[in-house]
Amino acid sequence: MFPQVFVLSSQGDRLVYKDFRGDGGSDLVGAFYRRVTALPGAQAPLFRGPDGLHFAHVRHAGLYFVATLLPGASPFLAVEFLARLVTLLRDYCGALDEQTVGLNFALIYEVLDELLDYGYVQTTRPEVLKNFIQMEPLVSQHFSLLDLSTVGLFGADTQQSKVAPSSAATRPVLPLRGEQGARPEVFLDVVERLSVVIAANGTPMKTDVQGEIRLKSFFPGCSEMRIGLTEEFCVGKTELRGYGTAVRVDECSFHSSVKLEEFERSRILRVNPSQGELALMQYQLADDIPSALPFRLFPTINHDASGRLQVYLKLRCDLPTKSHAVNVCLHLPVPKASLSLAQELSSPEQAAALQSSTKSIEWVVPRVQGGSQLSALFKLEVPGLSRAVLRELGPVSLSFEVPAYTCSGLQIRFLRFTGTQPNLPYRWVRYVTHSKSYVIRLNTG
Repeated sequence: MFPQVFVLSSQGDRLVYKDFRGDGGSDLVGAFYRRVTALPGAQAPLFRGPDGLHFAHVRHAGLYFVATLLPGASPFLAVEFLARLVTLLRDYCGALDEQTVGLNFALIYEVLDELLDYGYVQTTRPEVLKNFIQMEPLVSQHFSLLDLSTVGLFGADTQQSKVAPSSAATRPVLPLRGEQGARPEVFLDVVERLSVVIAANGTPMKTDVQGEIRLKSFFPGCSEMRIGLTEEFCVGKTELRGYGTAVRVDECSFHSSVKLEEFERSRILRVNPSQGELALMQYQLADDIPSALPFRLFPTINHDASGRLQVYLKLRCDLPTKSHAVNVCLHLPVPKASLSLAQELSSPEQAAALQSSTKSIEWVVPRVQGGSQLSALFKLEVPGLSRAVLRELGPVSLSFEVPAYTCSGLQIRFLRFTGTQPNLPYRWVRYVTHSKSYVIRLNTG
């Protein structure tokens, strides 16, 4: 049972607040925000609040989605409910951010009224909810002269105009007014999150890949869909399949709606998807990935008695030459006594700055091509530099995104519909690898 459910911005502003029992305190939202901002970086999804209540929360796109729990309620149920709430709101409103929530607050209240009755969950199935939701989503469209990814050259059918724009899958699932005749689409995403810890000598200490196959359907009344995975896809250390290089995972799980009659023989998933988003399969691979790690770092650290500290970083991208990484950000904690930073970067599109609030260097690179390397020299003034102060340097953490690439090697062979379709939907298959935690330790001597 969830007496209160609310949504806050990253600054603590109340965007949505629903009190199902009428006993929520006046400072309930403020109490949550004070507690959650006082937590360390790795925030626990559940913690104790006032008057015996507990707060459960998930973060998405900078927003806090929060539910209160009475003593004895299941915390796992609360976190699972909030995750499904986020998925439902993405289905109904499109990409979730503060502006979208503000435009669609009436729709969100209607969804909450159908989801919960006096705080008790009734249903989270989108095919059931769509029979009761009457409001239509409002979508804010920002026009930019620089965003011409979907415009053909003088009306010609260029190759660029055939590519689905990145925002196509973030629109609402519900049809908007004037779009009843729009051709339906199906997006199949293979998303992998990479967790790595590299020792100071360059040896990987931990390598973990968490992946999932997500389906988002804008196709009402969809017939059965058949999804063919790589034939050499193996589960476990000993299984062997096919004649090519094995694509091996340690374990995998499937959504309850996925039919597995053809999976063992042909590695084919069958599903009858409803409109909305669905995680078809989740898998995990640890310690033994078939490809090289995306990035290697070669640091050189020098210092002298006068308090000058020099850190030279050479960042090598070990992706295939046809691949690239975007939104690369290197985070380097420095001694708290650091006063100033001088920098020498290997290319003009890079940027670096000393963040005074966190006492760390942020080195940002918009794009890194596979097989290339970058370098940066940072010169710091650190009064009272000593061996103990040097221990405050590092470790380095990297964040990045690699489109059209998977570390496991998993690929989609085909995406087909059975039976006759009067209006065959567009089908898009996309791959992306994110860094979940990419930590490189330093040897400071």
